[in-house]
This record gives sequence, C-alpha cells and structure tokens, in this order.
Amino acid sequence: MHSIDLNCDVGEAATLEQRDVEARLMQYVTSVNIACGVHAGDAALMRSTIQLARRHDLAIGAHPGLPDRESCGRRELPLSQGFVLDLILSQVSALMAIGQEEGVRLSHVKPHGALYNMAARDPELADAVAAGIAQLNGRLIMIGLAGSELLTSGTAHGLAVAAEGFADRAYQADGRLVPRTEAHAVIHDESTILAHAHSLVHDGTVVAANGTMLYLHIDTLCLHGDTPDAVRLAQALRAMFAEDGVTVRRLDHAD
Repeated sequence: MHSIDLNCDVGEAATLEQRDVEARLMQYVTSVNIACGVHAGDAALMRSTIQLARRHDLAIGAHPGLPDRESCGRRELPLSQGFVLDLILSQVSALMAIGQEEGVRLSHVKPHGALYNMAARDPELADAVAAGIAQLNGRLIMIGLAGSELLTSGTAHGLAVAAEGFADRAYQADGRLVPRTEAHAVIHDESTILAHAHSLVHDGTVVAANGTMLYLHIDTLCLHGDTPDAVRLAQALRAMFAEDGVTVRRLDHAD
C-alpha cells in the first residue's frame, strides 16, 4: 500500500482571488507551508492562514524565503551561512509565535524558492538551514528536494527529513529542478502532471527533461497554487490516488 503527503505553499496570496485559490486547495492537500512575511505575506495573513489550515486539520509548516518580494523570493542572491541561519531563525520563530497564540504547533519547515534550490545543491547553505531548524525545535521535520544536500544536512543535525517531489515541475538529469527562468520549467499539461505524480508515488521514478530516467524516493508531493487550474488539478490528483489505492496523509502522521 502506497502513501503520500500532498503539500502546497500558502500565505503568499497578494489578491483576494489568489487567497480564494489557496483556501480551496486546503480541501485537497494534507500539509501546508506558510510564508513567513519576508518573500510574501505578513503577520495578519500568517495568522488567518494558520486558522484556515487548522480548520482543515492540516499539518502546518513554515516556508521561509529570501528578502526579495519583487521576485517572490525566486531570484538567487549572494548568501552566507550566517545570513541564511538568521533568515531561518527569524522567520520560523515568527510563525511559531503566531502558531502558539492560535494553539497550533508547527510540524515542519520547507525553504522557499531560491533559498530551497540554492540550499539543495550547496552543503554550507543546507547546513545553515538545518542548524536553524534544529536550534528552534529538533522535532520539526525538514522538507527538501529528494536526493539533495538539504536532506543530508537535516539528517546530520538529527532532524527527521521528508524528501519532496514535484509533479508540475521539469527535472534536470542530475535530479535538480529546471530553473523557472526556462520556458519548460513548469508543466501545465494535466495528463503529464498526473503521469509524473503516478510514477513518483508508485515507482519512485520520473523522466527528466532530456529523457533520462531518475530514481527518487519521495515522502511528499508539492502542488503549486500558482499553477493554472491548481484546484482542478488537486481534485484530479486526489481522484487518481483514490482510484489507485494510495493513502494521502499529512506529513506528521503517526503510524
């Protein structure tokens, strides 16, 4: 019997329409990663997003990013270990504080955008991310790209780690994601996305953009809220998993 967590990034909405999409997605995912007010969002949005996720009984995590709202944290910047450590400590602790006020305990941390991608390949940055999480709460799960430095560093710091896969993103032959600056980085065809999700969950495989077969164990599958027809796609994924007998359960489930 296969099982998977389905996560999405939330608390990033700048318009009421985008907030509605995030709210509707929460009916279908099992874990959410909430922006911490730096690359997107603010304290009020963090609080309302926590409240909504709690009503849907979702695993709630922090989604810290780079201080670059213009690119929504997706542009790579020069980073030092100390700077990344401070980013993690300040952003995750901010969401933790609001969570405590709302009676919610965070379950995980997933870096956002450029921070995620840079730490996935750079062991020093990955170490800073993991060190910050471990310093705040060693019981937090660290989400990182399957096969990446993030998972290696998280394990080294004694954290539980969750390997993440992407059904709506193209992969490079080395297992990294195709940069969003490239035209084919984000997959929009629903049948292709569903096929990727099926192969990742059932077989631990996905075909890279150049045709190479990649072998990736994943614990959680990301669905992007800014993908066109994201809600319809989430419905289709849940329907496919139900038909296939796949259990969709929150990241912090207890066996």
